[in-house]
Amino acid sequence: MKSSAAVLGVALLLDVLFGEPPNRLHPVAWMGRLLAWGERHTPRHSRSAELLYGALLTLCGGMLSASAALLVQSLAARLPQPLGWVVAGAALKASFSIRGLDEAAGQVQAALEREDLPEAQRLVAWHLVSRETAQLTTSQTAAAAIESVAENCSDGVTAPLFYYALGGLPLASVYRFANTADSMLGYRDAAHEWLGKFPARLDDLLNLIPARVSGVLITMAAWLSGRDGRGAWRAMRREARTTASPNAGYPMAAMAGALGVELEKVGHYRLGAGGRAASASNLREARKLLRLAACLAALLAALVAVLRLARPNAYSGKA
Repeated sequence: MKSSAAVLGVALLLDVLFGEPPNRLHPVAWMGRLLAWGERHTPRHSRSAELLYGALLTLCGGMLSASAALLVQSLAARLPQPLGWVVAGAALKASFSIRGLDEAAGQVQAALEREDLPEAQRLVAWHLVSRETAQLTTSQTAAAAIESVAENCSDGVTAPLFYYALGGLPLASVYRFANTADSMLGYRDAAHEWLGKFPARLDDLLNLIPARVSGVLITMAAWLSGRDGRGAWRAMRREARTTASPNAGYPMAAMAGALGVELEKVGHYRLGAGGRAASASNLREARKLLRLAACLAALLAALVAVLRLARPNAYSGKA
């Protein structure tokens, strides 16, 4: 129990102090390169072959990631403490990002505040969303960034910490690989419709609980910080299921309600309907809620680990 909490604390400290490691050292970048290599070798002769290949690529990559994480976890358990906590904490840090997400949103916020819409559009597309941004208005650009902050509060913070609390570094790594596979392959275009179907559905399944927990955490963060916690709860209950994704609507609707703004992806969904148009100041508030919700997610992960790991050295996988 003590070891798990210490590893989690080290990982959070590393994130706060250093943010993201360079790509050449980042396990998620290695996952991305493996997936890109796998995509280049996709069999294109039938839909069933693409579907099976996508499933095998995701499962084998997940097993490889879990095996590497288990090796690191076993090594960390054999090192003298606190050195072992640092090694395991560095590995866990690679599975989530708080400072990186906050800084990316901050760059968009800064561009909006100096009224440089083209730069804000470029930054939100580069860092945060996959949609076309060149035609977005100022409020739509701010809204897109807020939506991404909320959704990534789940995908990039709550979920990996949740799976670490349940299964240590291996399960956190499996989640991160599945989420990366979905982000790279899970598109509904000709090249990915069947190849990415399995990772997309797996990612949906893995995020069922974390997304809903994230919506609750954003609601709690709004209440604790004096924002509209009741509005966040109402918006989440009313609008969370209006998005195509079975999960993304929960944190996004909660964020819309907490800020009292309307978040719309034209032709897809509208959350917080009737609220104010989003602005740079709302994006600043969303970043504050992200940081507080992330702290709550870390506390929750520590609590889950304490409840689950009622035996010494459990974080290392020992019986």
